[in-house]
Amino acid sequence: MRAERDSLGELYLPDDALYGIATARAVDNFDLSRRPVNLCLIRAIIKVKKAAALTHQKLGAGAPGVYGAIAEACDIALASGMDESGRMFVTDALQGGAGTSTNMNVNEVLANIALRVMGKQPGEYGFIHPLDDVNRGQSTNDVYPTALRIAAIELLRLLSERCASLQKALQLRENEFDDIPKLGRTELMDAVPVTLGGEFGAWAQAAARDRWRLYKAEERLRQVNIGGTAVGVPDRMTRKYRFGVIEELRLITGIGLAAAEYPMDITQNNDVFVETSGLLKALAVNLMKTANDLRLMNSGPHGGFGEISLPELQAGSTIMPGKVNPVIPEMVMQAAMKVMAGDVAISAAASHGEFELNAFLPLIADTLLENISLLERAVTLFEEKCVNILSANRERCLQLLESSCAFAASYVPLLGYDRVAEIVRNAGSVSKIKEYLERAAKNR
Repeated sequence: MRAERDSLGELYLPDDALYGIATARAVDNFDLSRRPVNLCLIRAIIKVKKAAALTHQKLGAGAPGVYGAIAEACDIALASGMDESGRMFVTDALQGGAGTSTNMNVNEVLANIALRVMGKQPGEYGFIHPLDDVNRGQSTNDVYPTALRIAAIELLRLLSERCASLQKALQLRENEFDDIPKLGRTELMDAVPVTLGGEFGAWAQAAARDRWRLYKAEERLRQVNIGGTAVGVPDRMTRKYRFGVIEELRLITGIGLAAAEYPMDITQNNDVFVETSGLLKALAVNLMKTANDLRLMNSGPHGGFGEISLPELQAGSTIMPGKVNPVIPEMVMQAAMKVMAGDVAISAAASHGEFELNAFLPLIADTLLENISLLERAVTLFEEKCVNILSANRERCLQLLESSCAFAASYVPLLGYDRVAEIVRNAGSVSKIKEYLERAAKNR
């Protein structure tokens, strides 16, 4: 065991622990969700730390070799250390302190890896210190929001690509089913004829809008407040560092990051995350609608619509033999519901950022990144296990169309709305309705 000391006292840690006393205190204090911080956020924080280390190295800060070792420690953590995340990055996803514990967890881990690089032992902070060296020129209040923006952009790019793929898959089915006439429905009641392909085309248009909205969301997320330290008010001494670290971050991430024109705004206001969450909610709404429509069209197989057949993926009942459920649309709908609920949490957390800092950023980060990843998986599975392999029941579509009065609306221009409505309501069977309408049309 090794002893570490801070202003609150002393704690003993395992000799090989890569985290330090601040992390140990956080683990004890925030034993809440029992889920670790999202690794996408951890990776983004490490990228920020690497950019800072390289910048300090260029500016000649610190003792010789210190910032080279810290940069190497970042590479080690990004390349292989994530496999050991369970013993390194251990703070709870939900924590007080605006993310300070997560920032310190990363600071301590990188300091101890860098110490090993220099042939020292973990905890020998006289050589490389988590705060004086790894966190030099930084604050949780500029590191954490910057890292969250990077992580969100990286995940949004993947989600946007998946939406594009779903759009393409829906358009392929649109073309394939374009010659299948079927009954249109409004408010679940018989309406006018449409084509099955037309319905898939409408869903494809919604997916296209989602793709574009998510792609454009990156523009505002690119503005970062790194270098703004505690409250977004950098001084003249940090100007070279601020612009240097952003340039390094551009190279490391491949993202066109830009220094915020007003860093205090970025530090205290989180409406950009609310906006992004709203776009995710819009995608969730469209997924919910599309998945539920497919679920209804698949209903049956004998007592429902039966206009399409979803793939049979698993047995659906422990008591009803042969029953198969629309499990993929149901899964997608649950993911959508969770994203919608998460949007409420993000909105509430963002609205409680008092004055110069939002203490509830860990909730925003955890929920936002989880929602993006959840939607990415939902969209992927929806395409692969539902849209790509469902089949159309042409005969059933035609049967339902022909057994309805969908044709009646086409007589309105000739006979007038009231006359057609009277015939539809009083003629009885569909065949009689058609007969009376044709007769009335000839007599005009």
